[in-house]
Amino acid sequence: MASLTDENMKRFLVDKVLAPTQLVVTVPIKGLLGYRKTQSRRWRYYSMSGSKLFSPIRDPEEMFQWLELNQFLKTLRQWHETDVTMEGDIMPAKVLDVFLKLVEDAIKACNLSNEIRVAENIGPIVRLILQTSEFKVELELIPVVEVLNRWCEKAQWPRCFSRWPSREIVQCVKSFGFDLMARSSYHWQVSLDRAEYMLMEGIDEDGGCRRACYQIMRQMKEDIWCPEERPIITAEHLQSVLFWTCEKYPRAKDWCVFKKAFLRLIRKLYKCVNQQYLKHFFIKGTNMFQYVSKNDLDIVAQRLNLFLKQPELQLN
Repeated sequence: MASLTDENMKRFLVDKVLAPTQLVVTVPIKGLLGYRKTQSRRWRYYSMSGSKLFSPIRDPEEMFQWLELNQFLKTLRQWHETDVTMEGDIMPAKVLDVFLKLVEDAIKACNLSNEIRVAENIGPIVRLILQTSEFKVELELIPVVEVLNRWCEKAQWPRCFSRWPSREIVQCVKSFGFDLMARSSYHWQVSLDRAEYMLMEGIDEDGGCRRACYQIMRQMKEDIWCPEERPIITAEHLQSVLFWTCEKYPRAKDWCVFKKAFLRLIRKLYKCVNQQYLKHFFIKGTNMFQYVSKNDLDIVAQRLNLFLKQPELQLN
């Protein structure tokens, strides 16, 4: 992790924060090469001071997993220090502590203390606030371990008999691998952002209007359905709704008429929000609304329902 203190990290702090919005930025961490799966074992839990915890703590959920040093063929010496590991387990909470200290040092070294401050954090997260005379930006930094050229075994995709996307695109998407994100105290969260990005890149190769539907849906979400500062429905939710709809309607002719395609997409979104259940597109058994307030989802469902009753008022 020593590479995070170099000039690239300093430029990153200055160059990435450019717009008045909320940003989530992943920061690859170096020194872990040759990822491989290991046999499952009885996991150990610790306090941050190093003592073992014997009270029962639930095993990782579907989107999370443990990470051990012996899962990598090559590791830099720094990864064997107790400031990031416990008895061979790489602890995301400890990694975040080290990362936070490096970020704070970089802010001071760049003389940015008057413009950037570290926000008070709740749980394992690194948040920065950039305040200028014109706008404020909230930046969430997430250290990630990149697992390149290897598909995530938790992702049972594509599904049998699926006609979208094409086999060529599937192979291309899988070749980009996946990430493990430090977003919890013990377990690393699986991220398939690169796969999702590649799907979006070629989503209209047949000349359809899928991307336009998604962009308008996202704009209406921000302006009408979820105008709150911390939105209930995120871009990740909308992207999953789009992917599921593409899989159900894989033909080019299903995406030729914008209004028809757009309303089909909104009906799918309304159904998921109303039922408070949105399956992760890649990983089976994961409800993307699992930690979203039911009351908040009810409010969004009402707004979507009102729109679907008279869509022409806002689409014309």
